[in-house]
Amino acid sequence: MVSEQQNPIQGLGIQTLVDLLQFRAAENRFERAYVFLEDGEQDESVMSYADLDRRARAIAVALLDAGLQRGDRAVLLYPPGLEYIAGFFGCLYAGVIAVPAYPPNPMRLDRTLPRLQAIVRDADARVALTTEPILQMAPFVFAQAPDLAAMQWIATDTIGDEGADAWKKPDIGAEDLAFLQYTSGSTQTPRGVMLAHANLLHNLELIRQAFELVTAEDIGVIWLPPYHDMGLIGGLLEPIYNLMRVILMSPIAFLQRPVRWVQAISKYQATVSGGPNFAYDLVARKITPEQLAQLDLSRWNMAFNGAEPIRPATLKRFAEVFAPAGFRYDAFYPTYGLAEGTLITTGGRRNDPPILHDFPADVLSGDPRDAGKTTTLVGCGVSLGDQTTLIVDPESFEVLPEGQVGEIWVKGGSVARGYWRNPEATEATFNAFTADGQGPFLRTGDLGIVKDGQFFIAGRIKDLIIIDGRNHYPQDIEFTVEKAHPAIRPGCTAAFSVDTDEGEQLVIVTEVRKQYKPRAGDDPFDLDPEALRQAIRKAVSEAHELRVHDILFLPAGEIPKTSSGKIQRYAARKGYLAGSFPRWDG
Repeated sequence: MVSEQQNPIQGLGIQTLVDLLQFRAAENRFERAYVFLEDGEQDESVMSYADLDRRARAIAVALLDAGLQRGDRAVLLYPPGLEYIAGFFGCLYAGVIAVPAYPPNPMRLDRTLPRLQAIVRDADARVALTTEPILQMAPFVFAQAPDLAAMQWIATDTIGDEGADAWKKPDIGAEDLAFLQYTSGSTQTPRGVMLAHANLLHNLELIRQAFELVTAEDIGVIWLPPYHDMGLIGGLLEPIYNLMRVILMSPIAFLQRPVRWVQAISKYQATVSGGPNFAYDLVARKITPEQLAQLDLSRWNMAFNGAEPIRPATLKRFAEVFAPAGFRYDAFYPTYGLAEGTLITTGGRRNDPPILHDFPADVLSGDPRDAGKTTTLVGCGVSLGDQTTLIVDPESFEVLPEGQVGEIWVKGGSVARGYWRNPEATEATFNAFTADGQGPFLRTGDLGIVKDGQFFIAGRIKDLIIIDGRNHYPQDIEFTVEKAHPAIRPGCTAAFSVDTDEGEQLVIVTEVRKQYKPRAGDDPFDLDPEALRQAIRKAVSEAHELRVHDILFLPAGEIPKTSSGKIQRYAARKGYLAGSFPRWDG
């Protein structure tokens, strides 16, 4: 599984991403670092290593002139593109901790602003870096978010390169934080994963080994959002680490016309590309025979798939649809990872076909109704590099043998430093010890099972809901449900996902106030259950752009809670699957 090419930075004294880019700018000065397709197709913008280094130095000087100091936080609010990359490295070159975030959507401020405000508040960000076009729209946002207006805003695309020569390298090392990855938690309680330079360099080497990347041969095509781990670390940082050519496009360009993804792979004869499972489904559905006839995917031999459950049917269908274009089934590379582990945790061998295995369905789901059935899972490879990955009983903390379902625990150099300014959550998630004293481990919250050394992802203990590659926080959905109708009991709703033939789907289990009766009538407390369902579906669709698969109404007092009154979503999911709950509407 280890690439024959040596570690590209071994013995060079590279301790940080600043060292890495400085090395590339010196050794590979005028080589193309990035090509960005402005329209997702033809319009190319190009940035060399020398360009990026000079832009980063100029932005760093501007940040320091603005009063920022080492360790301060700057939130990045850019559209996808080369200026985002310059802004990110500008932070690092100043010793400032970058905080990538989605820019607020002017058309959906009610949904996108609260999340951004919570991140800015939690990170205590002093500065927002952006582009001049976004800054011109900012007053419209400021009117609704005075706290954002209070920050200092800098449009980095207006910063000339003249100041670059005044740059002095910051006094930072491997253990200093590079950026905060906000991924876990809800709108009300965001959690920033603290990623040190050492974490990133360690994981970049794991990716190089796992993908068996070869500098002179590999070309990447990346449409993934640069605000999150797969797009930022895998799409933007790995090419610098491995001196690999990469073609970038906006995720919006991909979602508007999914065929742009495979057209770019064909045009540039890319070898490495991928994304979450839904992306493969989407492009396989949308491609036309005429478009397919124009494609050559024969060099694409590393089609990584991760970040959400991988479905065997998706792999089969995609391979069948694109076989006429030269795509091979054994190009698929299923992988598992998480932001708390920087990015990648497990993976297989390049050019090996995916490993599929049938497991007893009731063992995986916890649903006794599944007895006698089997569920086919896709293997996500083995534990990578020098890390330790175990399957552990989430209650007894006993290390489990092969064939038993438990929580995936990880230990190694890619495990993040914890959650920003959240010692309680850090202790619970990053400082776990097995019953026999091994540790500390990262508790992933994901359920897994091992067969012949191969890790299969069986589900989630943690509450995060992932549908179509997007993370949704159950607390936010539950809040929406409670506001959808006065009949819903506050604090008595559980939102979770279940695996169906159509992929991960959203389920709501919620209590109805005692005075409401499930019947048609003239009494103000007579309530048609279907009307209540429609109110909830409409509210969730409008607030979260999600379709609700099923809604279960419970009598008051039936939703599982902890002794302190917190919703037990895992128990609610088990009860829903087992059909053990009493129904309010019979």
